[in-house]
Amino acid sequence: MKLHPSTGLHGTISVPGDKSVSHRSVMLGALADGVTHVSGFLMGEDCLSTIDCFRKMGVPIEVGDDRTVTVHGVGLHGLKQPAERLYTGNSGTTTRLISGILSGQSFEVSLTGDASIEKRPMGRIIQPLRQMGADITGVDDKFCPLTIRPGKLHGIEYTLPVASAQLKSAILLAGLYADTPTTVIEPAPSRDHTERMLRALGCRVDTDGCRITLYPPEKLTARDVVVPADISSAAFFLVAGAIVPNSEITIRDVGVNPTRDGVIEVLKNMGADITLSNLRDEGEPICDITVRSSQLHGVEIGGAVIPRLIDELPVLAVAAAFAQGETVIRDAAELKVKESNRIAAMVSELSRAGADVTETEDGMIIRGGRPLHGAAFETYHDHRIAMSMAVCALACSGDSEILDENVVAISYPDFFDALHRLGG
Repeated sequence: MKLHPSTGLHGTISVPGDKSVSHRSVMLGALADGVTHVSGFLMGEDCLSTIDCFRKMGVPIEVGDDRTVTVHGVGLHGLKQPAERLYTGNSGTTTRLISGILSGQSFEVSLTGDASIEKRPMGRIIQPLRQMGADITGVDDKFCPLTIRPGKLHGIEYTLPVASAQLKSAILLAGLYADTPTTVIEPAPSRDHTERMLRALGCRVDTDGCRITLYPPEKLTARDVVVPADISSAAFFLVAGAIVPNSEITIRDVGVNPTRDGVIEVLKNMGADITLSNLRDEGEPICDITVRSSQLHGVEIGGAVIPRLIDELPVLAVAAAFAQGETVIRDAAELKVKESNRIAAMVSELSRAGADVTETEDGMIIRGGRPLHGAAFETYHDHRIAMSMAVCALACSGDSEILDENVVAISYPDFFDALHRLGG
């Protein structure tokens, strides 16, 4: 994919539905009594992997042409043993969350994903699920493929070693099948889509600060889901609009869940001209966001904000490269175990464009303000690296190339078309 410097990005766009909410709408819709109608569903490869897994367990799921999905729930105890191993593709969310659900089933099942998934740490879910009574094994007790056999689950109180919505959700979803309440204690708040959706379906989930307790329900009751636009996808346009001169972009219907909106907070702290309008609540808080070209300055990004923007850190690193002064990203070692080592990947690719960036143990230091030039950028088979470097390319001097650009289909199949419509 060839990219040329942009003289300005203008227009109003809609980005795909929230990946986290889309995953959960299928999973919990499958376990509910009744029919769940989902609108705004993300038709990316990760979420389609979730649909495929539940279809293989006997859940009728219809996919429409207009980003709608209809899930005919089979109830908490209605899943059936699949005839083959479940394949989760590139989706860590599918792999970890479905493991919690499968721990409470009456049948044996195995699951794995692509080469990236087989390298990603699963020990963090294996250990607490075992404490709950799950019979779950993996390669070296750390990696996929996983095998899960029937086990009698009981509630536990578990303190997470890292703030991770995937880990928290795996435990809470297993807690649906436990004989006593399950409590998870987070070191810092992570995205709370699982808790919100469980409550909407009739499950009692109490939150007291960073302490979340789920009480096992007799059933879940289906409820239609409106999926907001994904703030992680919107983040690429927020940064593009800020760093490309003469730009003004409005992104419609973006989910601004307070456990996910750290990217807006940080960009505003950097000096970005960002306006939120038309704020409303549709199960998740939603609004329209407008960004205009801005003179950014360096900031420190670390601490409690990290779980609220972990997926947006690659593109925030791009923003930092075009900001004046130094930006320090810390407390982000979790980036090393995403689809790629996103710390090493962003340091390498930003350096390729001429940025002054140094890798640290848990983040990076970016000394912004240097003029950057186009280059041929690697993607590391990581959709967020590909899109981050595409945004970078628009503000570089000279042409650039994104290698293996098709990887964006994981979360945003039409990303390059959207850039083109805005003038990129």
